[in-house]
Amino acid sequence: MLAFAAAALPLHAAPPAADDFAHQAQRLLEQTYAADAPGAVVLVARGDTVLWRAARGSTETEAGRPLTPNDRFHIGSLTKQMAAVGLLKLVEAGKVSLDDTLARYVPDIPNGDRIVVAQLLNHTSGISGLPDMAQTPPGLLPLQASTDALINAFKNQAPAFAPGERFAYNDSGYILVGKIIESASGKPWHAYLEETLFRPLGMRDTCYCTGPSIVSGYAQREGRVRRVAPNITWEHAAGALVSTLDDLLKWNRALHEGRVLTPATYQQLVTPRGPVGNYGFGIDHGPLNGREQLSHSGSVPGHAAHLLYLPGPGLTVALLRNRNDGREYEALARLARQFAAMALGEPAP
Repeated sequence: MLAFAAAALPLHAAPPAADDFAHQAQRLLEQTYAADAPGAVVLVARGDTVLWRAARGSTETEAGRPLTPNDRFHIGSLTKQMAAVGLLKLVEAGKVSLDDTLARYVPDIPNGDRIVVAQLLNHTSGISGLPDMAQTPPGLLPLQASTDALINAFKNQAPAFAPGERFAYNDSGYILVGKIIESASGKPWHAYLEETLFRPLGMRDTCYCTGPSIVSGYAQREGRVRRVAPNITWEHAAGALVSTLDDLLKWNRALHEGRVLTPATYQQLVTPRGPVGNYGFGIDHGPLNGREQLSHSGSVPGHAAHLLYLPGPGLTVALLRNRNDGREYEALARLARQFAAMALGEPAP
């Protein structure tokens, strides 16, 4: 149990009536985003009861189509959480061990005989890699690069630090997670996740995909807000998936309510270990008004995401945004905490 969760919770007010919460939340959403510009969609639920579900803003801004709560967005690094869970399913099946060395799956990486799988999952491997695959210099990789081609683009860089020495958030480590999934399952990482997780959970709108069914994303470029899109090949298991609010609710409930992993494996997922502080395997910990909060953000060109879960009240907040100038996920995380506190009748953190 984390220190902040062990402390006595402050006295909390009763949650507001459903209509009152929806009114307050809608007002905050409208104060945050304009109706005729890129905006966001949001869902707040307690267990499987959706308290409020809304959209504000537009996509295809030239034509002015309003966003809807059913729209599909790139979810960026929320992909990491799903990839981590997929790998842990392979651990449960006896096909991978968290103590396996990276060298077992990918030879010739510096420190590969000292880096273990768990260190890839919690960003303590010391792998340097490319800090942002979306900003890879032109010509370094083809537009459609294989997993091995991606790994070859960073595998020979000098390590940033010794394995386990410290924490450094790193996309390249999760590309290697994808490689391990492929090696152990015999399937492309995304096909394995679809077969093992998304299809059984009824997550029909979550996929490794592109196309017109995904809302357009926007970013500030050269003094103007322009349409942009991520290269999902380069994002790989670090950030390539697409999803919806309703699928993220299904994911949160199934994962945190014991329908995906065994209790022992789930504890490995959510428990920080080593010099990590508040990060498990694709899971951030942080207090919200004295409560334990499990969350993760996502960021790719034009899209940002945040998914939050409060174990006590079983509260989910999912936010998806179709504008991202680089660090929009930070604003989404703050907004998600506000919606969560509002739903509980507590002060905004």
